[in-house]
Amino acid sequence: MSNAGGAALRPHAKTHKSPVVARWQIDRGAIGICCAKLGEAEVFVDAGITDIRLPYPINPVHAPRVIALMKRAAISIIVDHPAVALGWSDALREAGCTLDVLVKVDVGFHRCGIDPDRGAIEFIQTVAGMKGLRLRGLLSHAGHAYRASSAEELRAIADREAEMLAGLKARAAASGVPLDEVSVGATPTFRFSATAPAVTELRPGNYVYFDRTQVTLGSASLDDCALTVLATVVSKPSAERIILDCGSKTLSSDLAPHVAGYGVVLTRDGSAIDDSLSIDRLSEEHATVGVRGGTALEPGDRVRVLPNHSCVVSNLVDDVQLVEGDRVVDTLRVAARGKTQ
Repeated sequence: MSNAGGAALRPHAKTHKSPVVARWQIDRGAIGICCAKLGEAEVFVDAGITDIRLPYPINPVHAPRVIALMKRAAISIIVDHPAVALGWSDALREAGCTLDVLVKVDVGFHRCGIDPDRGAIEFIQTVAGMKGLRLRGLLSHAGHAYRASSAEELRAIADREAEMLAGLKARAAASGVPLDEVSVGATPTFRFSATAPAVTELRPGNYVYFDRTQVTLGSASLDDCALTVLATVVSKPSAERIILDCGSKTLSSDLAPHVAGYGVVLTRDGSAIDDSLSIDRLSEEHATVGVRGGTALEPGDRVRVLPNHSCVVSNLVDDVQLVEGDRVVDTLRVAARGKTQ
């Protein structure tokens, strides 16, 4: 699958952690998937997924695991530190293998990645000259897009990301290092990055489910959201407060940008947010819900909660159920949950 500019889709599987869903994505045109950790990649390779990119700084101490995966699938990783890159070079030369790598670039999130304006070309040249490594291109994650407050700001972040990477790619080519790939990945900026001529690969992950955060950012509508938590009212201490059984071990403690609360309760038919209820506080096993104007909900009643962050919720459960209305049509194992090593 590619966009009008020819960019390939490589979804990040850390959201769903399901080989079944990954196969659906590939069957519909994705060229492969991304995984955050080697434990995830091992699960997907065992399930027959044969093209996996790890846009995460994997340390060379894990070289034996990567080399083992390379015998069964196309594996690529990122590097952003000279000592780490050298460690991978040494390990791959010793094993007689060549590993595809991309240079991670910091485009404004200030987490991982090289500074594109300070020593970037020297680093790219160094990696390009390392035996055992095949430098494929540049990769970034505009994580700061999650703090955007408008579509215009999201577009500006996506445009700036593409501009920075295109500029660095041109400078690398001028220095004698041609690069084939420019890979970007973030669901909030996806709709803007998809039209950027410089981009060759798109790596959204959250889009497979969406969540309250994406609705807040304008990346999705409520109807687009595919993952909800089915919760039970376990207590009603007063007319102003009910308690659900979905605490931080279910919803996580992640907040959404620009809004309060730990998710939202949906109306019975799931078509809207119940504005009379607010998930104000989480304990490990309890969600404390404030009630404004009264509620007919009583202990034993069930509600659907749209979480702030579906990726984390997915990692907290063993299975997800596929439903049509109130009917469960299938159950999928979250096979890579907890695979964080």
